[in-house]
Amino acid sequence: MLLRPAATLWPPVLLGSQFVFNIGFYAVVPFLAIFLRDDMLLSGGLIGLILGLRTFSQQGMFIVGGALSDRFGAKVVILSGCIVRVSGYLLLAFGESLCPIIVGACLTGIGGALFSPSIEALLAKAGTHSEAKGTRSRAEWFALFAVCGELGAVLGPVAGALLTGLGFRQVALAGAGVFIIALVVLYFCLPASGRRSQTLKIQPWWTTFRQPRFVAFIIAYSSWLLSYNQLYLALPVEIQRSGGNEKDLGPLFMLASVLIITLQLPLARFARRVGAVRILPVGFLLLSTAFASVAMFAATEPPEGWLRLLPSVLFVTLLTLGQMLLVPSAKDLIPRFAEESTLGAHYGALATAGGMAVLAGNLLFGSLLDRALVPSAQAIYPWLLLALFPLCSALALQVICRPLRS
Repeated sequence: MLLRPAATLWPPVLLGSQFVFNIGFYAVVPFLAIFLRDDMLLSGGLIGLILGLRTFSQQGMFIVGGALSDRFGAKVVILSGCIVRVSGYLLLAFGESLCPIIVGACLTGIGGALFSPSIEALLAKAGTHSEAKGTRSRAEWFALFAVCGELGAVLGPVAGALLTGLGFRQVALAGAGVFIIALVVLYFCLPASGRRSQTLKIQPWWTTFRQPRFVAFIIAYSSWLLSYNQLYLALPVEIQRSGGNEKDLGPLFMLASVLIITLQLPLARFARRVGAVRILPVGFLLLSTAFASVAMFAATEPPEGWLRLLPSVLFVTLLTLGQMLLVPSAKDLIPRFAEESTLGAHYGALATAGGMAVLAGNLLFGSLLDRALVPSAQAIYPWLLLALFPLCSALALQVICRPLRS
């Protein structure tokens, strides 16, 4: 009997795809900088440029990927995204000069920009139907989605580290293999999209954001990604201030992963009882408190022993708790702004706004955080400024989301 593509969508397929995608991503991309430095012998500035281009090619293209999903259907765009990412990994594996390496890095980002908003749009639709039947809510599906993604983010670097002895090019080939397997499985497990009669509309910012309230919502929400990105930019600064080194990052990232894996679903159920509109400001207040907790210690000399990591532990814990509350809730609210035919573009716009906030914020805070490298009164100010952004978001969302309360 010949295998045929599925006729209906089974939501666990989307959860499994996020798990596998994150394994394939985190097994390769975290080791790209080491490859560029040690194998390609590139300067730090050039490495930063390549990694920045990779990030921007993903975040900047999210809105395009979402619009393509709305026009051509999620399945076609998801499969195309897998093919593009495989192409990027193959260029990283076989590229001998700088040009194919840069193109390969950008293609890995573009691939993610194609399949990520499409999967989120499918999950939103499946969650809406599930909620209408009185089973699992849309927010709970997004919470499970986050848990599966985090499991992949934990296992991916482990798999990549095991393969690094063979060389980065072999790691990139293994990543390509993961996405080829995902491509085949999703071809059979995702239902075909219905034929669309409308013309192609790649919805730009000024088209997607015709609703002023939606514009305000994603601007306010974008500070969460800026805040969460400080795990990679600001946390190493605090570790250096406390007298630690890069080896301390591993246990702290593991703490974040354990918190997400164990608490994401219970917190999503709690958020469902309270209501997404009410829980969003609480999540942003936790983000603000995370930065303020580090500011409390920034001017003092660190204690001896493990207590020197107490500010970092507080920071990671509060930041992770905040994002666990607000991310599923925010994604649960997007269908209230969008028609079903434009869900992909709206989820893409949400991600793109966050990416733009990270790019602008990192340019602002990169130099400011140099003041926080050693204990001093000046070390307090970057952390207080970082705390200000999610605090403003919490206040703004109280007003923006008031009409959405049911």
